[in-house]
Amino acid sequence: MRAVVKTVVKAVVQGRRWTVPALLLLLAAVPSVAGVARLAALAAGRVSPESLRFADAPVPIVLHLLAVIPYALLGALQFVPGLRRGRWHRTAGRLLVPSGLLAAVTGVWMTLSYPWPANDGVAVYLMRLVVGAAMLGAIVMGVVALRHRDFARHGAWMLRGYALGMGAGTQVLTHLPWFIVVGGTPGETPRAVMMGLGWLINAVVAEYVVASAAAPVRRPAVQASVGPLIGRPVG
Repeated sequence: MRAVVKTVVKAVVQGRRWTVPALLLLLAAVPSVAGVARLAALAAGRVSPESLRFADAPVPIVLHLLAVIPYALLGALQFVPGLRRGRWHRTAGRLLVPSGLLAAVTGVWMTLSYPWPANDGVAVYLMRLVVGAAMLGAIVMGVVALRHRDFARHGAWMLRGYALGMGAGTQVLTHLPWFIVVGGTPGETPRAVMMGLGWLINAVVAEYVVASAAAPVRRPAVQASVGPLIGRPVG
C-alpha cells in the first residue's frame, strides 16, 4: 500500500512539474504572437492606430519586443525538470539575463518616452515604472546571488523578475471578463485595476512558490513540485 501511495504521489508531482512550463508557454503565447505581428508591421511600414505612437521613434519598442519574446519563451523552458540538468539551464540563463535586463530597461524607456495608450492614466503610468524598476532589480539580485553561489536565492530572485515580466500575459486574462461582460474599451479606472491585477497575481504566485520551497520539509509533494523551480535541491 505504501508503495502504491508513493507511486501516485510521484506521478502527481511529475505532472505538476510539466504543467508549470506548459502553462507558462501558453501564458506567453498571446503577447509573443502579438509582439511578432507588431514587429512585422513596423518592419513593413504598416502603422495601425494602436502603433501610431511608436512610428516616429521605433527603437525602444523594437528592442523591447526583441528582448521580451525570447525572455518569455526561454524563461518558461527553464521550469522543465529535465532541462534544468546539464548545460541547458546555464546556457539559456546567459541569454535570459541580458534579455530580461533589456526588456525591463526598454519597458521603462517606453513608458517615459511614448504617449500614453488610450485610457492609460497616472496610475498605470506609475505602475509601469515601478514594475520595470522592480523587474530590473530582481534580475540584478539574482545575478549577485549566483556570483555568491547561493542558488536558492538566485532562483527566487529570477522567478520574481520573470513573474513581473510575464505581466502582459496575465493582463490578457484580467481584461477578458471585461470584454466578455461589458464590452468596449475600459475606462481609466477599470483599466488601472485590470493592469494592476495582472502584475499583482504574478507577484503573489511567485512569492507563494518561493515560500513553499523554503518551508520546512513537512509537505514533500508541494516541495518536490516547486523546489526545483528556484534551485532548491529535492530528495
